[in-house]
Amino acid sequence: MRLSAIFIRIIAFSIAAAGSVAAAQLTVASVEDRSVDAVRQTLAENSYDWADVLGDGLQVILEGTAPTEALRFRAISAAGGVVDASRVIDNLSVADAADFAPPEFKIEILRNDSGVSLIGLIPASSNRDALARRITRIANGQSVADLLETGDYPMPPTWRAAVDFAIVALEMLPRSKISVTAERVTISGIADNLIEKRRLEAALARSRPDGVRLALEINAPRPVISPFTARFILDADSARFDACAVDTVEARELILNAATSAGLVGQVNCMLALGAPSQDWGQAVALAINAVQNLGGGTVTLTDTDVILVALPGTAQARFDDAVGQLENSLPDVFALSAELPALPDDDAEGPPQFTATLSPEGHVQLRGRMPDDLTNMVAQNFATAKFGQRNITMRTRVVDGLPAGWSVRVLAGIEALSELSNGIVIVEPQTISLRGNTGNETAAAEISRLMIDKLGQAADFNLDVTYVEALDPVAALPTPAQCIAQIIMMTEGRKITFDPGSASITAAAQPVIDDIAEVLRLCGDLPIRVAGYTDSQGREEMNLRLSQDRADAVLTALRARRVPVSTFEAVGYGMANPIADNGTEEGREANRRIEFSLIPPEEDAVTDETLPEEVETDAETPQDGTGDDAAEATP
Repeated sequence: MRLSAIFIRIIAFSIAAAGSVAAAQLTVASVEDRSVDAVRQTLAENSYDWADVLGDGLQVILEGTAPTEALRFRAISAAGGVVDASRVIDNLSVADAADFAPPEFKIEILRNDSGVSLIGLIPASSNRDALARRITRIANGQSVADLLETGDYPMPPTWRAAVDFAIVALEMLPRSKISVTAERVTISGIADNLIEKRRLEAALARSRPDGVRLALEINAPRPVISPFTARFILDADSARFDACAVDTVEARELILNAATSAGLVGQVNCMLALGAPSQDWGQAVALAINAVQNLGGGTVTLTDTDVILVALPGTAQARFDDAVGQLENSLPDVFALSAELPALPDDDAEGPPQFTATLSPEGHVQLRGRMPDDLTNMVAQNFATAKFGQRNITMRTRVVDGLPAGWSVRVLAGIEALSELSNGIVIVEPQTISLRGNTGNETAAAEISRLMIDKLGQAADFNLDVTYVEALDPVAALPTPAQCIAQIIMMTEGRKITFDPGSASITAAAQPVIDDIAEVLRLCGDLPIRVAGYTDSQGREEMNLRLSQDRADAVLTALRARRVPVSTFEAVGYGMANPIADNGTEEGREANRRIEFSLIPPEEDAVTDETLPEEVETDAETPQDGTGDDAAEATP
């Protein structure tokens, strides 16, 4: 009996042990299955579908090929967040690095008075020695800091052309910063003056290689004008400026509004410059122009703080007194007024003495008329020779007695004024000097006016009929319509036309962009241009459509305020239509909020309302406030 009891206990313990082992195995299997399922679900939710999950007891094994080392680490971390990290076995591999996308090749170039520096990444196949030689030659003895690295990846197709173009730009701009990628070259530089700025912009635009975008921003200091001069004439022929210097945009608007009221028609080049004698310059010029209008005609010349008002001969004395009295009491204190009412000329059968100089388009100059003495005749010939060349001078003058005092000075001033033209004629008479002709210099009339005032005095009477002819301009020709649109893209590449959130108010930061666009459009003449506004897809369609229209209208209004002829322009809001990027990302929505300029196609090729025109864009953006266009519009 005792032996049977022992066997029974042994059997009972064996059965209990077997049951425990079986239960443990079932528990482990259950934990393994749940762990594997949980890890597999977590990896799927994070799009790590390249990872396989296996179970081995309590261990979770990850197998597969991760696209990158970072993704491999994230997958292991995700699994470790579901089960104990010590149970996760990493059997993952990483894809061959050769399968990675090549890095972006880029060079940052800085050139100033200290030398040239380069930093960035270039293809290993680049001819680095040739690049170094070109940079060293451009540096011309100054230091060159070469911090370029190389990457053994294929060279992009447009890389070489982009770098060559950047080197050309670097040579043209001694003070510049240039950023080069295969698709885009961004150039910031400083020109010595406005004429040089225009020349550089035109040259770089023509040199841009195909397939490479150009972002160009060249600044030029304002010229210093001394004396600061404005001269306005109103007579039977027209209302016009011989010279127009301004110190601010506001002064220019004030002056041009007064001139327009007096009868000025067309565009006027009032040069922004330094050297104004008073912050009230614009007000003083506008008041002086109003006085000429009140007189019914005449000439007013402002030279620094001196104002010379000359009425037309025959103006009624009472009218003259009223206009002069009003101007004298209205001018800012710093300005001094001198007014003159010329008497009607007496009839003279023989006419006044004259000296005439003519300049032909070929450069030949003929001097004829009266001279007071042989010395003046010789000085005039030598002066003309210095200005035009010895072989181009023909003398047909004669020495006579009785010429007015100061005749020699008037003759020499006339010859010097003629040298500012490409062709023309100057006639010197006792009371006035008349000059007419053609020039390729847009500021020639202003320069001649300052010359006459400097040589003959502020009360000098002279008449200018100077015509700017674009074909004679050695700097730049008028761009074609397509070139105008391309220049707008170039000058606004990488810059934004921004608006206040939810409104069509252009921000202060965007005003320089509008200024640059206006400068291009003023040179382009009357073109049929469409200003198109677009929004992103956030918000209601009708609200976005209205907001885009308001913003397009605001840009058109801003251009009109800058005296761009916009009679052939149209502003159209397209709302959220025609996206150029993914509205599902913030970057895409930012790109889709934009203003675009395009040529309006001819009537026979015009698109319907349902078809959007092919346009070129200048990015527009609303400063981010965490809302879309619809929500922003409702913001006060």
